[in-house]
Amino acid sequence: MENKEKKIKKSLKFSIFDGAFYWMMVGFGESFIAAFAVFLKATNIQLGLLSSLPKAFSSLSQLFSNWLIRIFKTRKRIVCISSLLQGLTYIPIALVFFFGKFSILILIIFVSLYWIFGVIGNPAWSSWMGDLVSEHKRGDYFGNRNKIGNFTLFVSLLIAGYILQKFSTGTFMQYTGFCIIFSLALVSRLISFFYLTRQYEPEYEFAPKANFSFMQFVKEARFRNYGLFVFYLSLMNLGVYISAPFFTPYMLYDLKMSYGIFTIITAVALITKFVMMPVWGKLSDKYGTKKVLVLAGFLMPATPIFWIFSTNIYYLMFAQVFAGFSWAGFDLASFNFIFDTTKREKRATCVAYYNVLTGLAIFVGAILGGLIVKYNSFFWSKYFIVFIISTVMRYAASVIFLPKLREVRIVEEISSRKLLMKALTTRPSSGLVSNIMNFRRNNNNGNIKSSPFMFKLPMRKKKQ
Repeated sequence: MENKEKKIKKSLKFSIFDGAFYWMMVGFGESFIAAFAVFLKATNIQLGLLSSLPKAFSSLSQLFSNWLIRIFKTRKRIVCISSLLQGLTYIPIALVFFFGKFSILILIIFVSLYWIFGVIGNPAWSSWMGDLVSEHKRGDYFGNRNKIGNFTLFVSLLIAGYILQKFSTGTFMQYTGFCIIFSLALVSRLISFFYLTRQYEPEYEFAPKANFSFMQFVKEARFRNYGLFVFYLSLMNLGVYISAPFFTPYMLYDLKMSYGIFTIITAVALITKFVMMPVWGKLSDKYGTKKVLVLAGFLMPATPIFWIFSTNIYYLMFAQVFAGFSWAGFDLASFNFIFDTTKREKRATCVAYYNVLTGLAIFVGAILGGLIVKYNSFFWSKYFIVFIISTVMRYAASVIFLPKLREVRIVEEISSRKLLMKALTTRPSSGLVSNIMNFRRNNNNGNIKSSPFMFKLPMRKKKQ
């Protein structure tokens, strides 16, 4: 029998592989759902609904997460079943092409199921991972996990873009390309599911006293650190999704980008996130989650405004580097702040209510963005106005809420200017290959049984 420490150590490594293949699914599939809708001749309003309705439905599904935990009596089973069902939705998504004028409506329905299955297990997963990752290593661990995930997302995105470019001649050929990448997304999620089933779940008992209603949470949120954080992320997501659904149609419709160029522009942000995730993670562990959140919270809002100044491909690539740099810090700090400000027994409920409010904000933002785009006539591109409004809304959220949040850990003090310089000048430590080598080395030492999905890379000596 293995002791608990060894089980946790193995599970954290399996979680890295789960994350790697999960993000591969996103790269092959989710990243191109909007492009698939454009291929199906979706209108701007339909694109807004495609971006917002699935997230709204999935956020409401969070209200049932505690009930599921009580029914299944295990977080692992909920996460595994929901991940499997999420992957299987790629089959009907690929088949909506044959439904003619109803194809967009049916696409929205199945993408909604995709999001519901993908999100309904999040509170259970967050609670589960909170038990596996120690408090003082969260930034470093999730930084490296996200780094590897962003790399596999980057690679799968490039492969998917190459496939679509190769199959870009004629309607049937384009549809074939989408079928191929959605099939790869399904396979990736099945492998992710396999690694989820290999992970250990520490003993967990549902505590009824730790349960509280959604209305109780909303009423008390303004007096709580975590509640203010949820309000901040909700307003921020409203601002983000005023513009988020419309970058794809802007690139494909207005800028007339090929699938290849579209993929490259998208991938630049991902590779920057891949490089920066472990950097932000270490800075978060040392200087505090709030400090990183504040810095990134005033950098990231500027990302949409870059798109109105030039259509030059190299300029847009620079804009995407900035986006990847700032979003890496914002995403990681937001994720870790949830763990920092919630207790173990309440975490699943807190995450569920967070997802409900942010999901509803995303829905409202995307609908507003769609209406603004439809009736806008101020600029040569109808998308510019939502880029501007989105920037203003994001900054408003940061100005209103960030000063009210507080750091809950004892950390070193540092100014935002010095933190920015450290983020820009810190050399990213141990790269992707090194992380994978460490995993495989432990495997070869007998700590982990061989897996049919294990990466096979040649061993090499570290440079002195």
